[in-house]
Amino acid sequence: PPEQAARMKKLQEQEKRQKVEFRKRMEQEVSQFIQATGEPRRRFQPMTKIERSILHDVAEVAGLTSFSFGDDEDSRYVMVFKKEFAPSDEELEAYRRGEEWDPARAEERRRLRELAAQQEEAELESGPAPPGPPNDYKDKYRHLIGCEAAKAAARTMEANKAYGCVPVANKRDTRSIEEAMNEIRAKKRLRQAEDE
Repeated sequence: PPEQAARMKKLQEQEKRQKVEFRKRMEQEVSQFIQATGEPRRRFQPMTKIERSILHDVAEVAGLTSFSFGDDEDSRYVMVFKKEFAPSDEELEAYRRGEEWDPARAEERRRLRELAAQQEEAELESGPAPPGPPNDYKDKYRHLIGCEAAKAAARTMEANKAYGCVPVANKRDTRSIEEAMNEIRAKKRLRQAEDE
């Protein structure tokens, strides 16, 4: 029906207009953010997927870094960062967990981790070497076979000389290759004669 098509077209134009207006609004907000000197990052209100993609695009054009955070569609929001304040992996992880990023606390955690790593290193240097794997595979099985048994077994192990050689007495078919081939050909001829 033509009136439905007209309604659809009107809706699409309206949507397009809204997107254009939203983009203009985001461009203004982003340019304000760029001029705001004491603001390294800005968090925007939760928005729809389309709006987020428009904002990401605006941020990219402006030379900024942007990320989306939040678990479900209704609460996902965009954060825009100035290039010189691009977030570390640790900072991004905090936002992904839904936490506020506290650089001082992060620095403290990093210092504690470093300290723990240094202590661990010191313990390794001073303490006895941890038991590693045995160097010789025979040591691994020494408790099973003993020392002398292993050496004796190694000495007595010899290749089976007859390996791969079948004595004539063990062969079932004593015909030569020619005899066997002649027999096969004769059977074939017989079959062909029966078929005809």
